[in-house]
Amino acid sequence: MMKFRVLKNKWVGFALCAGLVALPLAAHADASDEVATAAKHAGFSAQATSLAVADTHLHHTLNCLVGPGGRGFDAKQANPCSSQGNGAIPDTTDAAAKKTLERIAYRARRALTSKDLATVKKDAARIQAELGNVK
Repeated sequence: MMKFRVLKNKWVGFALCAGLVALPLAAHADASDEVATAAKHAGFSAQATSLAVADTHLHHTLNCLVGPGGRGFDAKQANPCSSQGNGAIPDTTDAAAKKTLERIAYRARRALTSKDLATVKKDAARIQAELGNVK
């Protein structure tokens, strides 16, 4: 009888662990990973040699920040944060950090309207630096 109880408890424990692993990714979302990925792509944009590449990486930055339901999300562009959560802004619980990220997303949307590579690169470098300061 005792062996059955131990075996049963092991199976219950295994099932609970398996359930935690299988939870949707959003339940495990960590906005800091999304912010880091957004900063990385802003850096790629700042180093771009063409407007098309700069814009592509700024779109990636914006997609990481706002997530699929956010303002400016472009489903035609890649979302390098798709496996990290729902976007840094939706996943952020700190009000001050969320406000900062919203301001940075606004800057990214504005930079995407520019047709001047030097301006986009300058804006992308600023966005990368600001994302590096988000805690």
